[in-house]
Amino acid sequence: MVELSLEHLEKHFPEKLKGKRLGAVLHPASVTADLRHTLATLEKHNGQLFKLAALFGPQHGILGHTQDNMIEWEGFTDPKLGIPVYSLYGEHREPTPEMLKNLEVLLIDLQDVGARYYTFIWTLYLCMKAAENLGIPVVVIDRPNPIGCHITEGPVLDLEYKSFVGLHSIQVRHGKTIGELALQFKEECFPHSEVYVLEMQGYKKNMWFNETGLPWIMPSPNMPTLDTAIVYPGQCLLEATNVSEARGTTKPFELFGAPWIEATEMCDYLNNLKLPGVYFRESHFQPTFHKYAGQICHGAQIHVLEREEFLPFETTIQILKYLFHHHKNDFAWKAPPYEYEYKKLPIDILLGSGNYRELNIG
Repeated sequence: MVELSLEHLEKHFPEKLKGKRLGAVLHPASVTADLRHTLATLEKHNGQLFKLAALFGPQHGILGHTQDNMIEWEGFTDPKLGIPVYSLYGEHREPTPEMLKNLEVLLIDLQDVGARYYTFIWTLYLCMKAAENLGIPVVVIDRPNPIGCHITEGPVLDLEYKSFVGLHSIQVRHGKTIGELALQFKEECFPHSEVYVLEMQGYKKNMWFNETGLPWIMPSPNMPTLDTAIVYPGQCLLEATNVSEARGTTKPFELFGAPWIEATEMCDYLNNLKLPGVYFRESHFQPTFHKYAGQICHGAQIHVLEREEFLPFETTIQILKYLFHHHKNDFAWKAPPYEYEYKKLPIDILLGSGNYRELNIG
C-alpha cells in the first residue's frame, strides 16, 4: 500500500513554511486514500500549519467540470472559505503576480498520467516559474505515475515545438512521478526556486496504479480508468487528426474510428503486425459529442493483453501510418489551433518535432 504524504501532512509539511499564507493548486483527483479531497485536509490544518489564502485549478477546472480541450473556465470565490479560486486554464495559464501577491507558499497536488501531452505537469512547470520569479517556495505532493516509471517511449520534445502540451524536453512517456518532474524542472529550468517534494511511502518505480492501493479518481473527464491511461501516450495523437478518439463514448482513447474506415480490413492489418501486448477488436460506435457526434464510426477497440510489453506510442504510430496510407482521400491532419498554438500542425506539436511525422508516418 502506497501512503501519500497528504495522509500525515502535519508530519511532512516543511517546518520553515509553517504559519505562512498558502495557495493550493488542486483538481478532482487531489484526494487521500479514503477519498477525502485535499481541500478538506487543508481546511483541517488551516490556521495551524498555514493560513489558506487562495486556490487554483488547472485544465478542466478545479472541479473537473469542463469537458474538452481548450474549453476555458473562469475563477470565482470559494463560497465556504471566502478566498479566491483562480483559473489557470483561461486568460492565464501561468499565475500572475497579482494572483500570488498575498501568498508565501504554493502547494501543488495534481495527479498526472505519465504522458507529456497531459497538461497538469505544465501547470506545475508554469507555477514553478512564477513562484521562482517572486521567491515563493513550492511544495509538491508526490503521487504515483499510473503507468509506471520503468518504461519510457517516444521522442524527446524539440523546444522549437514547445506548447502547453510540452514546455520542456522530456519524452512522450516520460517515466517520472510529478514530484520527480518538479525536481527535474528545478534542476534544469528554475535553479533558484525553492522546491519541496513530499514523497510517498511504499512506492516502487515499476508499480501500476492498481498496485498502489490508492483509489482511481478521474483526473480529467476523458480519463475514466487506468486502462485509458495505459493507451493514452499513443492515442492522444488522434486528437490531431479527423479520426475520433472516442470522446463522447464510455471508452475514450481505447476506441477509435471514423465513418469512412474499413474496420475489418484495418484490424486484420494491425493484428498481422504482431505489435507487442495488444489486440485490435473490430468495433463500431456513435459518439454523443465531439468528432462525428451522432454518426456511426467504424474502427477498433484496443485491448491491452500484456501491459508490460505494450508500447502505446509505437502502437498509435502504426495506426496513423495505416490510416495515412490506406485512406488517402479521407484521412487528414487537423489544422491549428491546438492548445494555444496557432501556427504549427497539432500533430507536430504533440510529437514535439518538425520531422518525426514525415520520417515515421508519411
